[in-house]
Amino acid sequence: MYRGVRTHRENTRAVTTSTEHDFATRTDPFRRELLAHCYRMLASVHDAEDLVQETYLRAWRAWDRYDRERASLRTWLYRIATNACLNALESRVRRPLPSGLGAPGQDPEQPLVHGGEVPWLQPFPDTRLGTDGRDPADVVAERADLRLAFVAAVQLLPARQRAVLLLRDVLAFSAAEVAALLDTTTPAVNSALQRARGRLAEAGAQPTGELADPQARALVDRYVSAFENADIDALKRLLTDDAILEMPPFLNWYAGREHYARFIARVFALRGTDWRMLPTAANGQPAVAAYVRDRDGTYRLHTLQVFTVTAAGITRTTVFQDAAVFALFGLPELVDAAPR
Repeated sequence: MYRGVRTHRENTRAVTTSTEHDFATRTDPFRRELLAHCYRMLASVHDAEDLVQETYLRAWRAWDRYDRERASLRTWLYRIATNACLNALESRVRRPLPSGLGAPGQDPEQPLVHGGEVPWLQPFPDTRLGTDGRDPADVVAERADLRLAFVAAVQLLPARQRAVLLLRDVLAFSAAEVAALLDTTTPAVNSALQRARGRLAEAGAQPTGELADPQARALVDRYVSAFENADIDALKRLLTDDAILEMPPFLNWYAGREHYARFIARVFALRGTDWRMLPTAANGQPAVAAYVRDRDGTYRLHTLQVFTVTAAGITRTTVFQDAAVFALFGLPELVDAAPR
């Protein structure tokens, strides 16, 4: 009798282990793209990671009810993830960048104004996507849809319009599939998509002709050289006429090469001209971690800077000064001095 009970328990445990292995094997390949989707919906890496975890928990609980005849596994997971995001957005405000909250400043000498409790858009570390032997073209396409300007513009949309736009235009689900995902009708999906596209067009969220690596990185390398040498004139030559500089968590932002350069000159006057910049990447765009020389001769982390680069030059620099963002990118607080 005892042996029979033990065998039953062992069999039950074996079945459970097998089911868990089957679930993990089949669903794990979608984890990365689901993270990118949740990030586009929420504009927060931390929130996106939480929602992906919730998605997998819900999927595991419903695993025995999944019917492959009704939907592909990918579609089923996106249904769970999208609806989890929509539920989360009911209690969250949108995450903007400073340029989405008001007009640009006209005086780069004015004091910086902190945004207080504004939940700012977070940059997305490219390392979270990885490559894992995937087709490079697929990696490039995935990162293109994570551009800061696009994610910021998407946040202007109501939550369901946001979901429809991302599912249709980014993930290429059909209107009928999106209708099934969101428990609505195909005409309602088409109407929401039309309104969403119109809103993004009004916001100027159109393709900007951004350069891909390595061309973009080469131009940013020249920017880094100019910055580290405190060469304002060289820096200005790398900017477009309408270049934007914004700096969450501060509300101040500036448009135009002259205003941009005047603010950088102010930074040099206040913080000194001895800087080191380490390359990284965010949202499929070139980025750098900027370190300023401390009194003891080491360099202390100051900002993460993300660049939008076109053939005409650098059109936007988004500068993040946030410990949570630094932690996302695994940036060291201090680096040793190194020769220029």
